Amino acid sequence: MESKEQKLTKNDYFIATMRSYFLQNGFNYNTYQGTGYANIIFPGLKKIYKDDQEALKKATIDNLEFYNVNPQTVPFVTSLQLAMLDHGEDVSKIRSIKMALMGPLAGIGDAISQFGVAPLFSTIFASMAIAGITASPIMFLVCMIGFNLFLKCLLGWLGYRMGTSAIEMLSQKINQISRAANIVGVTVISGLAVSFVKAEMAIEYATTIDGEQQVVALQTVFDQILPRLLPGLVTIMVYYLIKKKNWNVYKLLILLFVLGILGSLSGILG
Repeated sequence: MESKEQKLTKNDYFIATMRSYFLQNGFNYNTYQGTGYANIIFPGLKKIYKDDQEALKKATIDNLEFYNVNPQTVPFVTSLQLAMLDHGEDVSKIRSIKMALMGPLAGIGDAISQFGVAPLFSTIFASMAIAGITASPIMFLVCMIGFNLFLKCLLGWLGYRMGTSAIEMLSQKINQISRAANIVGVTVISGLAVSFVKAEMAIEYATTIDGEQQVVALQTVFDQILPRLLPGLVTIMVYYLIKKKNWNVYKLLILLFVLGILGSLSGILG
């Protein structure tokens, strides 16, 4: 780990936490929350890279990449990332940790804020409204806003503490943490890809088995050899076009639409 003077103060982390309220403002179907995430940490990046405009530009562009996490838990990631950057940790290893935290924090945040606290407060204040307490809707909003603010500040502080107090531990084990984060990230993304990508062969052929003629679906043969083979191949193709050929999402959508229509009309794809 490179030793360097810290440029960020506690106030900078608090500002980043408050800017997390604007996470969804730049939402798009290309990078999801990428634009909003970069906007959250931009003031911190400016202080860290104030003497190197090219490094600031690169760091900002790098953080425009795809990201999708619960808005209430994102301060933990932003504070942790800024603290590690401020302490001179390797950028690629920080990115691995950032991406690995995306899935777990999305699930935790949804479970707490959307499926836990929101239904609880809704039940309480709906009962109060039925009982004739007219201020119930306002009380519900105040409680929800207050809880979300508390959760954001708490997680922002925890991310800051982990990124500063535990920096020595992280620096000693950063390679193992980074490798584990990469493995988790690849496993999760691969599982999601083959689960959500729908592609099946519609080709069938006739064969004779034990003297009886039977129709065998080619997709069944593929599934016995390697389940979800075709979705995996489609995912690899898309990854190649993005990473090696610099295709954007619009080109990919057009290509996939054309392949899907032609494959369906020709009877190759089901």
